[in-house]
Amino acid sequence: MIKNLKYNYSPKRLAVKLNSKGEQSVVKGHPWVFSKSIVKVNDHAQTGDLAIIFSKNKNKVIGIGLYDADSPIRIKVIHQAQTRAEINADFFRHKIDLAYQKRLELLKTNTNSYRLLFGENDGFPGLIADVYASVLVVKLYSEIWLPYLESLLKGVQEVSQAQTIVIRLSRNLQNSSNHSLKDGEVVYGHLDTEVVEFVEHGVHFSVNVIKGHKTGYFLDHRDNRRRVGEQSKGKTVLDVFSYAGGFSVHALANGATEVTSLDISKQALDIAMDNGQRNNYLGIHKTIVGDAFHEMKHLIKRKKTFDVVVIDPPSFAKQQSEIDLAKKKYAQLAELGAQLTAKKGLLVLASCSSRVLAQSFFDLNQRVLNGQHRLYETMLKTKHDSDHPVTFPEGAYLKCGYYRFLE
Repeated sequence: MIKNLKYNYSPKRLAVKLNSKGEQSVVKGHPWVFSKSIVKVNDHAQTGDLAIIFSKNKNKVIGIGLYDADSPIRIKVIHQAQTRAEINADFFRHKIDLAYQKRLELLKTNTNSYRLLFGENDGFPGLIADVYASVLVVKLYSEIWLPYLESLLKGVQEVSQAQTIVIRLSRNLQNSSNHSLKDGEVVYGHLDTEVVEFVEHGVHFSVNVIKGHKTGYFLDHRDNRRRVGEQSKGKTVLDVFSYAGGFSVHALANGATEVTSLDISKQALDIAMDNGQRNNYLGIHKTIVGDAFHEMKHLIKRKKTFDVVVIDPPSFAKQQSEIDLAKKKYAQLAELGAQLTAKKGLLVLASCSSRVLAQSFFDLNQRVLNGQHRLYETMLKTKHDSDHPVTFPEGAYLKCGYYRFLE
């Protein structure tokens, strides 16, 4: 049984009209309606209310969304009104089924961890659902879901067949007094231990579903980790910003001779070492605790090089004003990475900053590498794995370039 999550507020229906720009955005399928686009809405609109968006001229329904009184994105659209819809448990269950169908190809591989719901991209703005083996972790970023949460959780449990559901809350929700949920609360089944083991492409990992960052692990890079693993047999590998060792462990499991994981967090590196030990490997796993920029410069001074260098930093541009600085940091990392990549080695550069567009990131890498006076080829440019489908521009954040040096 899903724990009783009854919410005190019963959402009402709101009639909403937008200005021309907002209306066009909804008609084109964008899931966000900003407060400045709203021309008319019922009095006393509250978070979680069902916003029925009417066209200005024809008085025809063009979209249905959830009203968020505390966000500049005032309405999160959950249905584009080409067809009629009743927003109830069946409506959400149908959307969950559609999302699951998109993941079936991935689940045919030796993988039991995946993102079942990817926020707006699957029609669930402000909500993420990740599966780790038999444990489902649902992270809420907005209170809009509180009135609908019980039926929604029932749907994701039935579709995923999860034996346990853990709720994770954004900082805003942790500080809210509008609900009784606690971050890390088990709302379905039971959890013997907060550390859960899972498999991706045959490689074993663990995740702390109660205290780990976001839902505990980063699933979006899964295919890149697999690919780096395949490129690492018999090679030396440097994994910069390694966190829990995703790239490192795939490299070790695929026969790398020596892997160095570099991260500022000793705790993350301890997890990386533990993840490595969950697999059979013969190579050496080293760790370096410290600031990535400083430690990479130190390795260069020592004339260290590696056959494969992976640089996957956290987001450098959380807001618009940080974009220029973020680009400078990416350029620095590309330059340092090139100096650390051995002859005929592979340099993998990634970015998860949504505000730095993919083309801009790849152009920047190319400009830096062209200045290194070494011949190279761009092998591949990738994005999110298949369980992170992108259905609107802002939904795309991950990009990854593979650069092979020819000398």
